[in-house]
Amino acid sequence: MNDKLYNFLIMAKKRTYANENIKKQNSTRKGSYDYEYDDGSMLYHDTYFGGKCFMGEEVVYEEKDTPIWGMNYYGITLDESLSEEIVDKVLRPALMQVGSDNIIPVRGPKKYINGEYTYTFDVLGNIDYFEGEEIIYKNDKKIYILKCHGGTVKK
Repeated sequence: MNDKLYNFLIMAKKRTYANENIKKQNSTRKGSYDYEYDDGSMLYHDTYFGGKCFMGEEVVYEEKDTPIWGMNYYGITLDESLSEEIVDKVLRPALMQVGSDNIIPVRGPKKYINGEYTYTFDVLGNIDYFEGEEIIYKNDKKIYILKCHGGTVKK
């Protein structure tokens, strides 16, 4: 596993969407919401569309212009009575735990409990090629699900 990329992803994810204090960037495409993190040698860009139902893509660039890693994702709030803000209040703290356990840092930890909510993330593969499923339960009822996949990008 590429330790530099692994550590960069942890830092980038904690300094973008997962961190409720970080502001969005200007949209790069019509209707998108965007976040970026740049450490000087790598650039992370996350762009997504939607809210209760959403899709997005994350790309890591080396030297700011060469894509080296990426992930696509699609998520949906299954309980229509829940607002996007309520789901965010559960999801963001879980995602801030990225890198806290031994799974690859592409979403949150394997399990995170926040009051009556339980977040789980199961992932198969490694940083170079993976697919995962993220679920949030309220008590024992599944209220949110996200599917993701991605890996190394090479010419």
